[in-house]
Amino acid sequence: MDFNDQRLYVPDGTLGPEALSRVTHLGIGAHQDDLEFHALHGILECWDRADQWFGGIICTDGGGSSRTGPYAEYSDEQMQAVRVEEQNSAARIGQYGAMVQLGYPSSQIRNPANPDPRKELRELLDVIQPEIVYTHALADKHETHIAVVMNVIAAIRELPADRRPKRLLGFEGWRDLDWLPSENKVRLNVSARPELATELARVFQSQIAGGKRYDLAIDGRRAANATLDDPYGPDGEVRVTYAMEMTPLIIKDSLDPLAFTLELVEKFAADIRKKVGRYC
Repeated sequence: MDFNDQRLYVPDGTLGPEALSRVTHLGIGAHQDDLEFHALHGILECWDRADQWFGGIICTDGGGSSRTGPYAEYSDEQMQAVRVEEQNSAARIGQYGAMVQLGYPSSQIRNPANPDPRKELRELLDVIQPEIVYTHALADKHETHIAVVMNVIAAIRELPADRRPKRLLGFEGWRDLDWLPSENKVRLNVSARPELATELARVFQSQIAGGKRYDLAIDGRRAANATLDDPYGPDGEVRVTYAMEMTPLIIKDSLDPLAFTLELVEKFAADIRKKVGRYC
């Protein structure tokens, strides 16, 4: 990727190579707002610190977004421009080290024969060398999200072992991950700075005013996760997000992502068989 590429935005004006290489916590999402809703843990971890930086990569162009109300008559091109600016605004508010918007149509991301997204992600990951990557979960309901995480895994696997992230976590946008077995589910505390979480969510007015109250829904899910995970213990945190632990997939290249995911589903099914079967 050319460091003068207009798709690269650096809120504090640091030069491209330095801005990218300082990123320690990297979110890779399909759509504008995916990171603010689902990778909030990384944003909070890096907030107001000089030794850790959050960075973001958004893969699609935002042209297929839902639109009603004031955005009802917007063309795809107009919506793309709005979504890009919203994402860059979030990067400013969240003090991101760098923000990259690749701008692919969703159809290109979902095309397994298109190598370009994987290649660009591999180039960026090689420069950034983040410690941790937040992306979509392999059991996600949204097909574009699945396409993104598969490109992410493929891109990381093309890197030498010593240049790969130490951890890969996956988030669910449309369903939740409360079904995951405890040993495969990562519980992340996102209780800090609720005003920042709210401000980041409300940046995306094209979606909120366009008919989708993601800001309310995501905050409600975080609150529900904090209370409803353990039926016996008292609440600990106020806001929690769940992640799928996917690090084994970037340690062992022979591990098949489909088999990996179906094994988790089978663990869930086995738990149901055990508990319900006791009474049958």
